[in-house]
Amino acid sequence: MEIIPAIDIKNGSCVRLYQGDFNRQTLFSDDPIEVAQRWKTAGATRIHIVDLDGSRTGLQINLDIIKSINYRTNVPLQVGGGIRDLKTAHTLLNSGIDRVVLGTAAIENPDMIQHLCKIWGSERVVVALDAREERIAIKGWIKETSVSVSTLATQMANIGVQRFLYTDISRDGTMTSPNFEGVRKLVVETNKSILASGGVSSLKDLEKLSNIGAEGVILGSALYKGDICLEEAISIVDQGQ
Repeated sequence: MEIIPAIDIKNGSCVRLYQGDFNRQTLFSDDPIEVAQRWKTAGATRIHIVDLDGSRTGLQINLDIIKSINYRTNVPLQVGGGIRDLKTAHTLLNSGIDRVVLGTAAIENPDMIQHLCKIWGSERVVVALDAREERIAIKGWIKETSVSVSTLATQMANIGVQRFLYTDISRDGTMTSPNFEGVRKLVVETNKSILASGGVSSLKDLEKLSNIGAEGVILGSALYKGDICLEEAISIVDQGQ
């Protein structure tokens, strides 16, 4: 299982939100590039980046910072937040970003997802399943839909998506433990690669996610608050595989 540190960027700084609430944020660094270099030094094989401003506006507000992180660290990046048209996705992928993460577009423009899978290959496309009570939320988690996690996952798998990022919004940033059952259900039902996010607070959480069959886990608050050491987490997971 791959351990993937997260960098959420808002107004050019590295922050963490509580349950996706933009009014409940904690500032951890005003230099996301330095944070990325820190995670690289700690052994990260991939970094998850979210343009929080982009997730609300639909525009890649922090694109220059993301490009700088990619250039300065030379670590594969998966980037989400505000990628709602082909031009934006192509710009990121052409600039060397390894994977794009799309949530809103999966609901509003599934043809775009299918096109990206065909043009770039499914390995470079991740569909975000951001859920509140098992219903998908979009546009920075502000707008709720009636679409269930299982329904969207099935639709996306049918058009070629091979990897999903599942986040239980109610647990994101809370460090109360992940939604293990939600992750397990997706692993079993889709038979696709599942990345887990939201609520991870301990090494035991990581071990359980690995045993469930998650391909990877996104670490945010637990890293920034010091509850999990990235080097130790990577070492323990590697030893268990």
